[in-house]
Amino acid sequence: MTSPTNTTPTTLPLPTPLILDLDLTNEQFFQLCQNHRDLKFERTAAGELVIMSPTGGNTGKRNVKLTTQLDLWNTRTQLGEVFDSSTGFSLPNGADRSPDAAWVRRDRWQALTPEQQDQFVPLCPDFVVELMSPSDSLERTRQKMAEYLDNGAQLGWLINRKQRQIEIYRPGQAAEILAAPTTLSGSEVLPGFVLDLSLIW
Repeated sequence: MTSPTNTTPTTLPLPTPLILDLDLTNEQFFQLCQNHRDLKFERTAAGELVIMSPTGGNTGKRNVKLTTQLDLWNTRTQLGEVFDSSTGFSLPNGADRSPDAAWVRRDRWQALTPEQQDQFVPLCPDFVVELMSPSDSLERTRQKMAEYLDNGAQLGWLINRKQRQIEIYRPGQAAEILAAPTTLSGSEVLPGFVLDLSLIW
């Protein structure tokens, strides 16, 4: 009598996120993202493919509360368009990024052709938010925030829930760090928008 074979699956200790050096055209990258919607892809300016797993439940529900507040403000003001974490933006430096929440001024959005609006958006958002998940690297996320500013973003928020800390990014200024604020103002970029952080912490 033969002994039963071990059916326990083998898991590989892969880094999170997984970064691969692949030479993909813009169309190939877009199709890759369309064919694997259960994963989140980004691409660096150097062409490296960044593969991230879906977020966990706690990060996902907080991201919804963040995006909902932004969209409610935008519905009242009609100043632009709000995008969720599944939206790809092709930045001027060649990188393809998907911030956790983003906003684009209405005039910039309307200047795009319908084809451009259907693909990865070929511009950098005016406002971006990165809500760190437990697997995110603070250093790598800070580099992304700097990249957004270098490519035209006017305001960026890095929300570090684990440390209960906010980093505010503005062009030509050092990042401003706030410890456990209860609200956050969109200032002149998002006039009248105030994020209630009690729903995020």
